[in-house]
Amino acid sequence: MNARTDTTEFLTTKEVAELLRIKERKLYDLVSAQEIPCVKATGKLLFPKTELMHWIRTGEMPQGDTRKVERLNVVAGSHDPLLEWAIRESACGLAMQFDGSLSGLDCFENHLSVASGLHVLNPNAKAWNTHVVQSRFAGSNVVLLSWATRQQGLIVAKGNPGNISGVGDLPRLKVATRQAGAGGMILFEHLLQQQGLELNDLNITQTCRTENDTVAAVASGTADAAPGLQALAGQFGLGFVPTWQEQFDVLVCRKAWFDAPFQTLMKFTQTSLFKEKARQFEGYNTTALGTVVWNA
Repeated sequence: MNARTDTTEFLTTKEVAELLRIKERKLYDLVSAQEIPCVKATGKLLFPKTELMHWIRTGEMPQGDTRKVERLNVVAGSHDPLLEWAIRESACGLAMQFDGSLSGLDCFENHLSVASGLHVLNPNAKAWNTHVVQSRFAGSNVVLLSWATRQQGLIVAKGNPGNISGVGDLPRLKVATRQAGAGGMILFEHLLQQQGLELNDLNITQTCRTENDTVAAVASGTADAAPGLQALAGQFGLGFVPTWQEQFDVLVCRKAWFDAPFQTLMKFTQTSLFKEKARQFEGYNTTALGTVVWNA
C-alpha cells in the first residue's frame, strides 16, 4: 500500500498493520490502550489517515477531537410505548428509530442518536443495563437515566383460553418472538433456559420488531402467545401471564441532555398530562424517572 498516493480518507486494520509492519494483534493492543487515532463504525475499526500520519511522524495523538461528529437528533434502541407517546405528544423534535436494545447501543456509539433506550438483563447479577454500557461507554460523555420499571410476561388471547401459565407451556403453541438483540428477546431466552428449553423447541410463527408487533401477532391469531408488556396487553383487551419485572433505562449524551429537544421531552414528563398517561400503563412504575442509574 502506498499511503502517499492513496486518496482514501480512512485506512483499514489490515492496511495500517501493513503500513506499520506489525501484526494486527499488536494494532488491536494499541487501539485498546488508546495509543493510536482510530474510530469505530458499524462494528469495524477505521483509521483516519491524516491523523494517523501525524501520529507516525510525531508520535503524538492529535490534540482535541478533530473528527468530532454531531449526533443525529434521534432516540434509538428498544421500543417503549410510553416513551414513544411522550416524544410525539411533547413535540420535542426528536426522531425515533426503535430496533432493539443492542442495536440502539450500536447506533449511539456511532453518533447516530442522542439517546438510546434499553432493558438488558444481566442474569448472573439479576440486574439491568449497567453491565452493557459500562464496558462500551466508560470513557464517554454519557449518563444512564431511569425511565420506568415494566412488567414483562406473555401476551395471550383474551381470557387465556390455552390455560398458559408460563414459558414451559409454549412448545405446544404458536409463538411470536422478538428479534435477536432486543431486550425482550434476551429475557425470553433466559426464561426458556430456566425451563430447559431452546428456541428450536418452539413453533415460531413470526419475529416482531416492536412491542406493538407482538400485540398484533396475538390479536390476529398469528400466535397464541408472545413475550411482551402487561401495559399493551391490557390496552388491547388481551390476556397476560406475568414473568419478570424489568428496568427500562435511557442512555443519553450529556451534551444532548442540555439541548432544547431533550429538555423539552424531560420537562413534559413532569406535566399532569404525562403522569396521567403513565398511570394508564398497567405494570409501569415511573417514580424514579430521570434518576441517574450510571454515570460515565
